[in-house]
Amino acid sequence: MLQCGRFMRQPLRFSLQPFLRRTLHTGVSPVLLTRARLLAAEHAKLSSRLADSFDAKIAKRAGELAPSAAILKEWDNANESISELKALLEDPETDAELHTLATEDLETSREALPSLSDRLKKSLIPRHPFADLPCLVEIRPGAGGDEAGLFAYEMMRMYMTLCSRKGLRPTILKQDVEDGPSEDRLLEAVIEVEADGAYDILRTESGVHRVQRVPATETKGRTHTSAVSVMVLPSFPESGSASDNALNFDDPTSDYYIDPQEVRVEKMRAGGAGGQHVNKTESAIRLTHIPTNTVVSMQDERSQHANRRTAWQMLRAKIAEARQEAREQELVQLRRGAMGGVAKMGREIRFSRCTDHRSGITLHNLDDVLAGGDGLESVMESVRTWISDREVEAMVAEELAKAEEQEKKEKKEKGQNKK
Repeated sequence: MLQCGRFMRQPLRFSLQPFLRRTLHTGVSPVLLTRARLLAAEHAKLSSRLADSFDAKIAKRAGELAPSAAILKEWDNANESISELKALLEDPETDAELHTLATEDLETSREALPSLSDRLKKSLIPRHPFADLPCLVEIRPGAGGDEAGLFAYEMMRMYMTLCSRKGLRPTILKQDVEDGPSEDRLLEAVIEVEADGAYDILRTESGVHRVQRVPATETKGRTHTSAVSVMVLPSFPESGSASDNALNFDDPTSDYYIDPQEVRVEKMRAGGAGGQHVNKTESAIRLTHIPTNTVVSMQDERSQHANRRTAWQMLRAKIAEARQEAREQELVQLRRGAMGGVAKMGREIRFSRCTDHRSGITLHNLDDVLAGGDGLESVMESVRTWISDREVEAMVAEELAKAEEQEKKEKKEKGQNKK
């Protein structure tokens, strides 16, 4: 018996759910459509300015807006085509042959509209600030003893296989295993995925995975429960000056800057298996970010310099992720009144089947999922779609709440003016 998953909070609850359900599944809400038209107008204005003289910042912004503007044009054309075809079909003077062609074209246009609507909605969602970065995947077993270590090792192999299949160049930066004859009981692993955009691909995997199964070493057939934590962190370039200003960790005004004076550096002798240098030289490094008590240790490289570089990379990634989560939590608090709650990631696998509670997808080829095959990609894609829908719902709810608040304010002002 096998069951694994990520723990999740209560699902979203909306007082505006009927409105959202109607607009999200049959088209685009008026609020998002207004937003799309504003962005398209901004794109047209910036494009006109670029035609007169080139400016790098304007060009960058125009490039960010271009996908939304292009998809909105396709969406408008499809709706215009549907209106014209319906008018043609309602016209009693339309001959039979033209009526048949119009019916076929109308069906084709209607079938294409949901896809265009989804593309338009997704284009309006702001990209995650780390979306274009490479990433680090940290895997740690939780409660469960040897079984948790075995499952963590399987998870590491799963992500390594997935990344290799997708050409994402995975590298194991850290792999600590339990002492013993077998190396398949993982204590901790860190995988670096160097490809640009890897964070956006893998960030859905962050969470706590739980497994319930009868291990091969179990002689009495008892089911063991254990958990594995997976963290997907942004990986910054070695030179912060090449980064966008918002992500420049060498700039003291950046959100992701770490003051070296706030980091305690400890040199240690490496432990565990690894040859003659183990316990002979102080090549291991431990960094502690004092304000947050974030600790990173690294000993896999033989050189202290290499371990220090990797440890700083991990520390920057963890601090940046924590600060970004704090910012997202602030948005959650602002939206809570309109949305009634926030859903978190969760996935569960039972009896050779994988069910992701976020997207609701169920797959029965569990072996393929754990092998990092197409099944895992299907789960990840369904979760990306689920996240996009939740973000759209959040945007709609937030905009509608603002509109209602503005309407109340205007009514109050009108009442005071009358007095």
